[in-house]
Amino acid sequence: MREKLKELLKTNYPEIDFEASTELVDDGILDSLTLVGIISTISMEFGVMLPYEDIVPENFNSLDSMAELIEKYM
Repeated sequence: MREKLKELLKTNYPEIDFEASTELVDDGILDSLTLVGIISTISMEFGVMLPYEDIVPENFNSLDSMAELIEKYM
């Protein structure tokens, strides 16, 4: 799961090093438009609908937290 997500994000957002930070949102690396794109990509590629209450910074601060979120709904 993590590796598939990493490759998907690297393809769609090559300018962002998703493994270099554990504070992607908190450090301002991911802005709101990028987050919307990531959520959309996750929904389409993994077939999961993320509930509104799970769309919080801590679930998108790192590659690992995003992978855990996806696994929660698969």
